[in-house]
Amino acid sequence: MNPRIVAATAGRVLRQLRHDPRTIALLIVVPGALLTLVHFMYAGQPTPPGQPATFDRVALVMLGFFPFTVMFLVTSIAMLRERTTGTLERLLTTPLGKLDLLLGYALAFGLAATVQAVVSGAVAYALLDLDTAGSGWLVVVIAVVTALLGMALGLLCSAFARTEFQAVQFMPVVVAPQLLLCGLFVAREQMAGWLRAVSDALPLSYAVEALREVGAHAEPTVTMWRGLTVVAGSTLLALVLAAATLRRRSG
Repeated sequence: MNPRIVAATAGRVLRQLRHDPRTIALLIVVPGALLTLVHFMYAGQPTPPGQPATFDRVALVMLGFFPFTVMFLVTSIAMLRERTTGTLERLLTTPLGKLDLLLGYALAFGLAATVQAVVSGAVAYALLDLDTAGSGWLVVVIAVVTALLGMALGLLCSAFARTEFQAVQFMPVVVAPQLLLCGLFVAREQMAGWLRAVSDALPLSYAVEALREVGAHAEPTVTMWRGLTVVAGSTLLALVLAAATLRRRSG
């Protein structure tokens, strides 16, 4: 790994993002807009005694899910374009290695994810009155790590796609099951045994678990750190697998 090459790669990716206003809007504007929509969906609904407000419960999960989904979509398509246009093949004839390339992407999209999480958190807490027992900054940290997980899985899945349409087709395979089984709609403890086993194998379940710990406890808990560690470890594993399966060109 060459830190100078990693930094140069990250700079190139950030310059590409800067000149793509639609992607910037997808990263920065859309999550906050969707959170606002969720807020108005649940506005005025009664809250059971001793339970968090429905918006607080749902929005906390969405603060992790939206960055995960957006980063998966953006990075899978971005890497696919690098291959289909021949850019990746040209880059890999230089001293740039696969690990340098993937770490550069991780650094660039990590910065983008940080901005996204901060903006979304500001919208949720300052404008929509999201209420959590723990610190909002912990929510932002978990959201950033979850976004990096989406980025890593997007890079991994892009190796198995030949067109942008095929890259998008991975979303219902990779993203949708994690949303359905993360515990948002049905508590994981109430799932059938085999569904609970699948849920336990999906990293987004641990991100949601960590976020809910922040929502329920004023101080970081062991469960929260465990969930964050699982998500970070899954991200590193996905990056390693992405490096192993990275192809120079499609076809």
